[in-house]
Amino acid sequence: MKETTRPPLRKALALAMAVCLATGGAQAHADALQVLHWWKSASERKAVDLIAARLAEQDIGWRDGMVPSGSGAAAAIVLRSRMLAKDAPEVAQVNGIVIRDWARLDLLQNLDAVAQAGKWDKLLLPTVVSAIQYDGHVYAAPVGIHRMNNLYYNRKLFARAGLAAPSTWDEFERAAARLLQLGVTPLAQSSEPWQVAGLFEVLVLAEGAPFYRSLFQQRDPAAYADPRLASALNRLRSLKKWMGAPIAERTWDSGVRELAEGRAAMMVMGDWAKGELMLRGLAVDDGFGCAVVPGTERWHLYNIDTLSMLAAREAHRSDQEKLAALIVTPALQNDYNQIKGSIPVLRNTPVAKMDACARASWKLFNSGPDAQVPSLVHRMATDETVRDAIVAEVHRYFLDDSLTTAEAQRKLGAIARTNNKSRQEPLK
Repeated sequence: MKETTRPPLRKALALAMAVCLATGGAQAHADALQVLHWWKSASERKAVDLIAARLAEQDIGWRDGMVPSGSGAAAAIVLRSRMLAKDAPEVAQVNGIVIRDWARLDLLQNLDAVAQAGKWDKLLLPTVVSAIQYDGHVYAAPVGIHRMNNLYYNRKLFARAGLAAPSTWDEFERAAARLLQLGVTPLAQSSEPWQVAGLFEVLVLAEGAPFYRSLFQQRDPAAYADPRLASALNRLRSLKKWMGAPIAERTWDSGVRELAEGRAAMMVMGDWAKGELMLRGLAVDDGFGCAVVPGTERWHLYNIDTLSMLAAREAHRSDQEKLAALIVTPALQNDYNQIKGSIPVLRNTPVAKMDACARASWKLFNSGPDAQVPSLVHRMATDETVRDAIVAEVHRYFLDDSLTTAEAQRKLGAIARTNNKSRQEPLK
């Protein structure tokens, strides 16, 4: 893709390093915690500011180290670079299986004392407790739970077209064709790699959660030869006709803006999109609708946002532990997640205060482990090496129509086979 439509990663990394150099490493503001994260949009910024304000009430500063990257890829590179340079921040957004990878290298602060004092094993949802542990110890403070298989739609456009939210793929196709006749882009979608892969993993889930698990969590070689993988790949490519042309690489909040302003009618995105829509003055039951991607209504494709405390400067340990304890307090959980669009990580959460979309997410996630499906793209389902390789291959297939579905299937299968040996070896 031309550089005019896809800003190179090196530019994002250069900007990220500039931000980190400006905010970290120096002795100034030594009483503050520098926090490396990738929450950049307006609603994300508001949610971050809330945590910083609550932390300030304990006389602890928050030095912001935001790295602009929608899925955290650039942030991960910056964090590794700063670790090697012995200039690590005090706090970093480290999600999913990456927590395990950093913890086994003794790079994260053990938060057992905070977890025990706060009775996190009883306070937090069981899946959340599991996500923040490695080898029986706690290494992260969970902030919120996001759902990925949402279908957002512009209510005014749907009313104008006489449409209801599609519950099947046939209904989706008919709705998209009608919306296109009205001069509206049916589906807002970026060609950014993680966003393409995010749509793809939802389409895989539409083939069934057992198949999704065998493909991404178990990496069963037979799953990569299964016709259901071909079906998901073919649907990914067929949906391109509803995305407008050209399909540019842009940030996810740009797609939300198109949806809010009526230039696009639907969007498949994590519920951080809801937070952005609400910040623009729209409401779930008014300006936009929150449905579920056809075929995925029984499952909650999830990501858990977490902050880990880096084992960099012992002098900051007390403040790091206070931040970890603050994050899981009911007051912060409720206020933060209402802004962010996510749901709290706590077992006892006042559902009555949630909007309809959050209530549906909460009830499904709490219905049991069979409904919970970890996101590949957001590092919940598999290790980062495999995740990155799958994202790159799916992105290549999406952009290059000359690449056949069978060829893409073979390449994805090769990725799984190549990495299966290391996955099966026990962690030391």
